[in-house]
Amino acid sequence: MASSSPSSSSAVKRLSNLSNHLSPTNSNPLVKVSAQVSRALSTGLPVVALESTIISHGMPYPQNLETAKEVEAIVRDNGAIPATIAILDGVPCIGLNLEQLERLARMGKSAQKTARRDIAYVVATKRNGATTVSATMFFAAMVGIPVFVTGGIGGVHRHGEHTMDISSDLTELGRTPVAVVSAGVKSILDIPRTLEYLETQGVCVAAYKTNEFPAFFTETSGCKVPCRLDSPEECAQLIDANRKLNLGNGVLIAVPIAKEYSASGSLIESAIQQALTEAREKNITGNAETPFLLARVNEITGGASLASSILKR
Repeated sequence: MASSSPSSSSAVKRLSNLSNHLSPTNSNPLVKVSAQVSRALSTGLPVVALESTIISHGMPYPQNLETAKEVEAIVRDNGAIPATIAILDGVPCIGLNLEQLERLARMGKSAQKTARRDIAYVVATKRNGATTVSATMFFAAMVGIPVFVTGGIGGVHRHGEHTMDISSDLTELGRTPVAVVSAGVKSILDIPRTLEYLETQGVCVAAYKTNEFPAFFTETSGCKVPCRLDSPEECAQLIDANRKLNLGNGVLIAVPIAKEYSASGSLIESAIQQALTEAREKNITGNAETPFLLARVNEITGGASLASSILKR
């Protein structure tokens, strides 16, 4: 994200108007919406949802806490209210305070990585859950938050045509009307098949100021996008149109990492191939695979991938 500009201010106003047409359904007794987020939703102020898996599983303490605080500050600096989402002691919380953010950051991987399928179990057993893209989208839609910003979404895993390992993030994008702004898809995944799956789900995929879908750590993936957006105003218009048409699905807007922060694509790709081989040898699969791959790639690249990951947020 960047600092405010006339164009971004115009987009914020458009999203604020969009929020006025939404009917937040935050009366569910199992869900706790922070006072600040609740006030913003009821008065039509723009709210941006943020996931929490990056805090607990994405990077170590204290970088995770500092990154979470920085991202929330950037959202505020651009005229919106941040709503980091997590499940604490079995209670879905929409909007975390500083104490809750630090608790989650210190908790690390002891917090359960929570996708949509895990929500009922984490709530029923009063556990702590860090929400992935799919769970964060679900809760954002529940309370009427139209925009969600994250690092990278999940996708079709390499060799997914044999394993059927496909992230629930993609299915969620196909059935939940929340706009997801991200750095694209991590290159540990099969990006061409991920885009094919999103097309099957009817998800509009756009890229910001580029014709090519970004690969999270790097600007390019070799895959073209069907839509290009060149300003915050155009992004807001797309989100607005998707809502008003009642298409029932989300929108994915991919924003590439800045050139000066982009790690060497060949270096990271080589590290990914090594990490994938190690994961297969150790029989690491399912939701344990991505955290392992990211950590191992960071080790192999001497921290270059983590630096890119932090800067993307």
